[in-house]
Amino acid sequence: MIQAYLKLWMCGFAVVTCVAASSFAQSARNAGEPPIKYWGSSAVEPVRRPGADSTNGISSAPVVRAQPVRKFEQTLMLQVELDRLGFSPGCIDGRWGSQTTEALRAWQRQQGVRESGVWDAAVSNTFGSVSNVLTAYVVTTNDASDLLPPPKTWIEKSEAPAMAYATLREKLAEKFHAKEALLEQLNPKLAWPDPPAGSVVIVPGADSSQERMPKASRLEVNIDRKFIEAFDGQDRLIAHFPCSIAQKVEKRPRGETKIAVVAPHPNYTFDPELFANEPEAASIHSKLIIPPGPNNPVGVAWIGLELPGYGMHGTPKPEDIGHTESHGCFRLHNWNALRLLKIVTVGLPVTMVRSD
Repeated sequence: MIQAYLKLWMCGFAVVTCVAASSFAQSARNAGEPPIKYWGSSAVEPVRRPGADSTNGISSAPVVRAQPVRKFEQTLMLQVELDRLGFSPGCIDGRWGSQTTEALRAWQRQQGVRESGVWDAAVSNTFGSVSNVLTAYVVTTNDASDLLPPPKTWIEKSEAPAMAYATLREKLAEKFHAKEALLEQLNPKLAWPDPPAGSVVIVPGADSSQERMPKASRLEVNIDRKFIEAFDGQDRLIAHFPCSIAQKVEKRPRGETKIAVVAPHPNYTFDPELFANEPEAASIHSKLIIPPGPNNPVGVAWIGLELPGYGMHGTPKPEDIGHTESHGCFRLHNWNALRLLKIVTVGLPVTMVRSD
């Protein structure tokens, strides 16, 4: 079934064919993006070869003559591949922003090439022919089995069985590191926010659940540019994750510290004294335990630092990362918090750095 929805086209870019292809093109037009040129269009000229597939006469590894890729396609391609390499552009959306620039700069720094943050010759040579940028995911009955309506108050949150995803759109967006709006753009005819079991959803090929990254020997937190980077035993950059930092300058830590605790899928202790500006807190006279889950206030991972009250953690609002500030901790996208948690250990050095 999946093969019926996907084909490889110029530069190995996987795009939707059949109904999904025309839907994607229409959605791109609706979003103000130029429609993507599909296999067999004027943008791609398949070259016939001896031994070609008998069903379409095209070689399994065709040579193509293509026009330069358009901005949306090029950006989506780069975001997916950078994410696969551990250099997160944040929420994948096919639109170039500061987090994509920082991820590209980090990759360029690792490679020892000019740190331009733009699509230059070195970037084109490396990422101009990546494959499987998009893939297809078939919704199962289990996907909706753990969805729960979002509790609104702290009391309701403490009484909930879990801080679960509220919709399939939210769940799939996090699984594939994407903005929810991108899923709708790629699949405009699906019944969002909860497409039924059996629905084929076109998604970025960026699932990191089976990813194996090397262990880190130290971390750096760039306070000014809002990212966390991990280095291996040879001091080679191995991962880059955007983050949110404290809104108040006086709450931004300085110097060096170490990781004190690592906790996957943590609960969260709500202390009303720390939320004195919230009206509900005035009516709560004791601490509350908020259960684990992706919509827990600290998301799906907690990496506590030796600095009292500070840590690195996930978030229930991934699209806000880097765009809004935290109360003091370093917030990451849930998927990046899990990736970071897997490569750190208690006692790992953490250094706060400034760009100026």
